[in-house]
Amino acid sequence: MDQQTASAFAERWIALWNSRDLEGVLELFADDAVFSSPTAARLGHGAGGVVRGKEALRAYWSDALSHNPELHFDLLGVYVGTTALVINFRRQTGVRANEVLVFDGPLIVEGHATHVTT
Repeated sequence: MDQQTASAFAERWIALWNSRDLEGVLELFADDAVFSSPTAARLGHGAGGVVRGKEALRAYWSDALSHNPELHFDLLGVYVGTTALVINFRRQTGVRANEVLVFDGPLIVEGHATHVTT
């Protein structure tokens, strides 16, 4: 993935979350994707915050969105690897976070949410 493609993807990812388009976000993921998140762990989704499969992701993110009606992300940076992309962003609370996304072709097969925890 080149920088231009990565930046366009990140802008789309941010726009989908900011519009609370859960189905649009899920379209970016493979059916058997694996995702880890401290928030998933806190909300009791997945084993230790590791969520497996699109249906489990739908349940987790639906729950997370219901707890966060003011959700808004501002894109800060996009970093490209060979099969991975890191999206650096700021949440509406001011907390900076990263989403580490691993691709197989056009779909995300693995993701990791990272952020400052208090």
